[in-house]
Amino acid sequence: MRGKTAKQILILLLIVFLYGAFFDSPPSPSPSPSPSPSSSSDRRGGKVQLREVMDTFFISHGSPTLSIDDSLPARHFLQSWQHKVLPELPTAILVVSAHWETAEPTVNVIGGRHPTIYDFYGFPDPMYKIKYPAPGAPELAKRVKEVLVAGGFKRVLADTERGLDHGAWVPLMLMYPEADIPVCQLSVQPNRDGTYHYNLGKALRPLREEGVLIFGSGSATHNLRDLRFKSDGSVVPWALEFDTWLKDSLLEGRYDDINHYEKEAPHAKKAHPWPEHFYPLHVAIGAAGEDSKAELIHHSWSLGTLSYASYRFTSTSNSASS
Repeated sequence: MRGKTAKQILILLLIVFLYGAFFDSPPSPSPSPSPSPSSSSDRRGGKVQLREVMDTFFISHGSPTLSIDDSLPARHFLQSWQHKVLPELPTAILVVSAHWETAEPTVNVIGGRHPTIYDFYGFPDPMYKIKYPAPGAPELAKRVKEVLVAGGFKRVLADTERGLDHGAWVPLMLMYPEADIPVCQLSVQPNRDGTYHYNLGKALRPLREEGVLIFGSGSATHNLRDLRFKSDGSVVPWALEFDTWLKDSLLEGRYDDINHYEKEAPHAKKAHPWPEHFYPLHVAIGAAGEDSKAELIHHSWSLGTLSYASYRFTSTSNSASS
């Protein structure tokens, strides 16, 4: 009898223990969801929600000394890019650089790391030692060719050797110093006009729905023969007038005036004796769409006539195809 009672007590204690363990134990963790295409893990360990349609940008890259001159406000602006301008990490980057001129649209197709092109002369030695070995983006290059052909550009060429010129790597080294995002470059055609480059950008619009950051790298004003190396900080009147016209036209959405800037802008030929540094802006506008809103995201001056004005273009529609 005594043994039976002891056995019953042990069974009762076991039941109480199991009961408590069952109800007091924390629930099993649910499996972590796989990252969706609309999100990306940033380098700080968090998760940043990607935009449904990426904005486009025009960056005035100014002088190559932007790569080393810490006194330039534009340098600090680009260094703050991931924190203040675009926290989302793009899947890839398409740069339309003023420093790659071709007769036909051309993309660079690099399978490994990009070589760094030093397409400037007579600058401080440290600038020629900078490397920006970003990975190439051959799949993006293929998509660029596909959308351009679909957009009516029947002849699109590929360059399998060209690396990144300073119109690409100087801003990129400040924006994304880790050099770990695939990059592809697209050339400009200086023998064409603004409307042509707007339509070039228009054909690129679908890429914005694929997480691709498209930005044009040029200059709001670019007259190297009229730089004021002994400037007291003041801005030459013709440069200020053109830059003000550009800002007003963009913020008011007068994109057709931008496409025909030679006739519409004051001092157009003075601001851009050659058009290659202005055409990346037309591509950025075209890629954003006629319904896009422009925002001035940085403005500073150097050498009396060189504007570092940079703009963001945000589509007001839900689709890049509209």
